[in-house]
Amino acid sequence: MKPLSAKAALFEESVIRGMTQLCNRYEGVNLAQGFPDFDPLHVIKAAAQRAIADGYNQYAVTWGAPRLRQAIADKVRRHGALQVDPEAEITVTCGATEAMIATLLAVINPGDEVVVFEPFYENYGPDTIIAGATPRYVPLRDPGFTFDPDELRRAFGSRTKAIIVNTPHNPTGRVFTRGELQAIAALCQEFDALAVTDEIYEHIVYDGRRHVSLATLPGMAERTVTISGLSKTYSVTGWRVAYAIAPPPITAAIRKMHDFLTVGAPAPLQEAAAVALALPQTYYDELRAAYGARRRLMVRLLHEAGFRCFEPEGAYYVMCDIEPFGFKDDVECAQFLVREAGVAGVPGSSFYHDRELGRHKLRFHFAKTEETLRQAGERLKRVKALLP
Repeated sequence: MKPLSAKAALFEESVIRGMTQLCNRYEGVNLAQGFPDFDPLHVIKAAAQRAIADGYNQYAVTWGAPRLRQAIADKVRRHGALQVDPEAEITVTCGATEAMIATLLAVINPGDEVVVFEPFYENYGPDTIIAGATPRYVPLRDPGFTFDPDELRRAFGSRTKAIIVNTPHNPTGRVFTRGELQAIAALCQEFDALAVTDEIYEHIVYDGRRHVSLATLPGMAERTVTISGLSKTYSVTGWRVAYAIAPPPITAAIRKMHDFLTVGAPAPLQEAAAVALALPQTYYDELRAAYGARRRLMVRLLHEAGFRCFEPEGAYYVMCDIEPFGFKDDVECAQFLVREAGVAGVPGSSFYHDRELGRHKLRFHFAKTEETLRQAGERLKRVKALLP
């Protein structure tokens, strides 16, 4: 048998999905893979059911149903101050994950470099490698998960094609400030680089913070691909409906890649997504309030169990320091928690290229009902007593 793809040997299977499988084996509480255990609004579910009944069961337009693309354009104008042409600047994809890989495949050439902050959502490194680029990692440093502007500048060079910017940030919950985004924008313009932004948690921010889309900064609309979707904001992670917004020439390339990757997102769910995107401002206000309450509860429960935590500024994850428990590394700790306490988190090292930076960290998510979070908290309180 001839050798398999060399690219496949350069990264591992998803640690997050692996922790879900382990959690299922032990019938634990899954605070690893970030999906809710509660339903979306009835109006959203009813819209999907109605779309199926009304015959939206065949292929939609490859790059997105017209109604949904118009709804995306209207929504980003209301919430992000982006003026977008739905005919030439929007591609509907099968989740933000596909939007990211389709974008990188559309813009990367062999030998290019892509700047990636670490810790990072686990797909970014493999996506960069699959696209044929070399990732250049820049650490977000404790405390606070901020970057050093000088370190970021050193990561840019003549071969830099793009930087991936995820805010609100997974796994840390950090929300980049306008000043930080301006520093990134200045480097993109100086080095003629693109910005690819993952803004899937854009509406989940706390303590009066506001999410800023990088594309809204001066000089960035023409060099930014803005990725977002429905999974997190509307509690429909299984629908796999997302989108990439980009200038027409980049959109044309993204659409080609998207067409041959997945053909298109599910037709009836695109029609329902248009209904979700038209929800009033009160929905987003209530979403932030609900997740704010979950955040406070989760952080308190983790502190009571003995973890040291970074309180997230956005998204629905908490990064914790496991040193008080005496484990040699994060993987050992994560497996112990599932096996002995029945709670799944994600080993911190899976979010780092330099794995040593995450050896004493775990990530938990709190997109769960209060009952589920309290159940997990009670189990975690018993951990110290379970230690040998």
